[in-house]
Amino acid sequence: MYSPTAASAIFDDKLSSKQPSSKVAISSASPSISATQPLTDGFSRRLTYLRLSITDFCNFRCEYCLPNGYQGKPPEGELTVPEIDTLIRGFAQVGTKKVRITGGEPSIRRDVVDIMHTIKQTHGIETMAMTSNGYKLGKHLANWDAAGLDQINISMDSFDADIFHKMTGFNMLPQLLTDMDKLLETTDIKLKINSILMAETAFENLITAMDYVKHRPITYRFIEFMQTSDNSDLFFAQHAQSDTIIDYLLEHGWQPHVRGSSDGPAVEYSHPDYLGRIGMIAPYAAHFCDSCNRLRVSSQGKVHLCLFDQGNYDIREHLRNDDVDGLVNTLHSFMPIKPEHHHLHDSNSGMMANLSMIGG
Repeated sequence: MYSPTAASAIFDDKLSSKQPSSKVAISSASPSISATQPLTDGFSRRLTYLRLSITDFCNFRCEYCLPNGYQGKPPEGELTVPEIDTLIRGFAQVGTKKVRITGGEPSIRRDVVDIMHTIKQTHGIETMAMTSNGYKLGKHLANWDAAGLDQINISMDSFDADIFHKMTGFNMLPQLLTDMDKLLETTDIKLKINSILMAETAFENLITAMDYVKHRPITYRFIEFMQTSDNSDLFFAQHAQSDTIIDYLLEHGWQPHVRGSSDGPAVEYSHPDYLGRIGMIAPYAAHFCDSCNRLRVSSQGKVHLCLFDQGNYDIREHLRNDDVDGLVNTLHSFMPIKPEHHHLHDSNSGMMANLSMIGG
């Protein structure tokens, strides 16, 4: 476990082009915008959901993301707690209602509880969530609950201990299942489980998941396997269509629910005989991006307008200077250039080499 250290960053005096770059910084010299004006992009989509990566380091080595593990040491210069405080206050002013802490693996940071407290105490933020591999769930559950965590999504790609071990490099599935039951028994934290939809394990996972959620208030969500520049061979070998799962659910009496305004992209299905739900995130489905309500910020303080965009925008200067007004103006300046949709259908994942870079 570690805490971030300061590092220098490159800033430009102004945006010289509308083409994003990992070294672009946006000037806040534009006319002031009302601090309460909500973020709405050029396609009339209201942006109420921030996914904040606090590290791109991960201790797992999942075959679809980091099959050889994280290479090198944890990066320096990750956002500090005061910088995150400025970030969240700015986003709250422009209508953000939900903040999800992501990674990498966010629980690796020793100050993750401080980050939770900072987010939870910000006026206007209604929901604080985190996505985790669950490695530290049992050890830190009580602290996360006390910090006000509302939701947690656990990445768990198989109910089979051997397959789980093979996929992640960790032989800890029985303990993870025990820790999740403890969460349900001792806290009010809403639990969801994420699983990458892969052809080899899809049907077995579905049947086991249905049994698992029958008496547990859990949503087990399949995420359609997304191609990045690092996983193309596995993608073409294991990609499975979401329709396979959806058709089975509909044929067996499961019904879809309408998403809330601050919800993520999953469509959840319920059944009168089951306490829990089955969900599907299908980025290759038609119109998937029509209801996008999200912006992403990396652990280095760069805004990603789309998970699979061609670049990002550096807002670190505002965060270091506690410049909420400048941050608000800058966020509004992004709205005309937020893309309408991704280009995954063209095998174009933009600058996303692997999903640990920004937490998916």
